[in-house]
Amino acid sequence: MMNLSDILILSVGLAMDCLSVSMAAGVLMKRMEWGVVLRMSFLFGLFQALMPLLGWLLVAGFAARIENVGHWVAFVLLCFIGVKMIWESFQPEEERTMNPRHLSTQLLLAVATSIDALAVGISMGVTGYHDAAQLALPLTLIGLVSLLFGIVGSWVGVHLGHICKNATKPELLGGIILVLIGLKVLLA
Repeated sequence: MMNLSDILILSVGLAMDCLSVSMAAGVLMKRMEWGVVLRMSFLFGLFQALMPLLGWLLVAGFAARIENVGHWVAFVLLCFIGVKMIWESFQPEEERTMNPRHLSTQLLLAVATSIDALAVGISMGVTGYHDAAQLALPLTLIGLVSLLFGIVGSWVGVHLGHICKNATKPELLGGIILVLIGLKVLLA
């Protein structure tokens, strides 16, 4: 089992994708919309906390299969969203559908950013976490750090979008960020 500092380091590592994706969402939103940001950040935290639990529960039968394809699932989801954003950046604004304000987009992003957390749960299942109660602290910290990183990332993205709006299209920048995150997940 991990000590508190290891859990915090793990939480920050898992939340980095939430930070990056929420920055891309902030660039697209162009202003802080607290309802949208809080809902998206909550979903990031929730999925980051639930995926390790799911991985822990599945460890008995499916560990090897999930661990081998999890990074591919995250890669495909993030690249799909990123390429769609890049393509839409060249379309008239009224034809764009990739919108971080939509719940469906937020759920897709939450799943995509939490696939690696599934592997963490599998690891927990084989490294000494034998009781669900032992998962309470790690899962809570993972969820809270991811929520916080989602809020901070959105704020940074909004401000980054203001800085870059004259240099490039915010949707193009956000799409490139998501594709790079997908590549990072695949190559890591």
